[in-house]
Amino acid sequence: MDLATLVGIILTWIIVIMAMVMGGDPGMFVNIPSLLIVVGGTIFACLMKYELGHFLQAGKMVGKAFSFKLAKPDALIDEVVELAGEARKNGLLALEGKEVSDPFLAKGIQLLVDGHDPEVVKTLLSKDMKLAMTRHDVGVSIFKNMGDIAPAMGMIGTLIGLVAMLANMDDPKAIGPAMAVALLTTLYGAMIANMFAIPVADKLSLRKDEEGLLKAMIIDALISIQAGQNPRVIESILQTYLAESKRTAADD
Repeated sequence: MDLATLVGIILTWIIVIMAMVMGGDPGMFVNIPSLLIVVGGTIFACLMKYELGHFLQAGKMVGKAFSFKLAKPDALIDEVVELAGEARKNGLLALEGKEVSDPFLAKGIQLLVDGHDPEVVKTLLSKDMKLAMTRHDVGVSIFKNMGDIAPAMGMIGTLIGLVAMLANMDDPKAIGPAMAVALLTTLYGAMIANMFAIPVADKLSLRKDEEGLLKAMIIDALISIQAGQNPRVIESILQTYLAESKRTAADD
């Protein structure tokens, strides 16, 4: 569980809701027509930009912003060094059946055991990585577009409310509800964009970068193991993927 995402989104909404409550009757901030315009309009306008299958996976993608399990790079390096030592002593076939923590690494180990050429191994794994990055890009794109569309739908709702208000200037009772729609749609659009869609898109982009870095490190590790390089040399190569502070800690 990513506490930064969870705490950030919960506290953001709590602060805004508390401000509404402290400002008077919180019920005045609830308007069904405004919600329909912004929430419904954002969802369906965004749907037009994607295939239905991609869009329906948006809920699953949100989960990755809160919980996304990847092997820790430093722990994975230790695991790779151990595998490299085993392969150097007993050959690549000695790695068959070895339990590894990362599915992508396990797939690569199987390719080595099967005796594929280094170029084939690198091509297959690179394609796998590229497809994974493409899937991440779709998720990021969906929520970025929601972040763009929600304020626009809020503006549309504001215009609808203003038209209704101006058309009923002779009826004072109609001015209030029309004005509520006009203002609350803008509020809802800003809240959805800045308190949900854009932060989720940015976090998914971060997840994409983390996974891409880890997969690139694994590809380098597998090619080095296949080439029979010294495990300590492999460790030095892979430590370049770590932050400087963690490299120093690893060296110590």
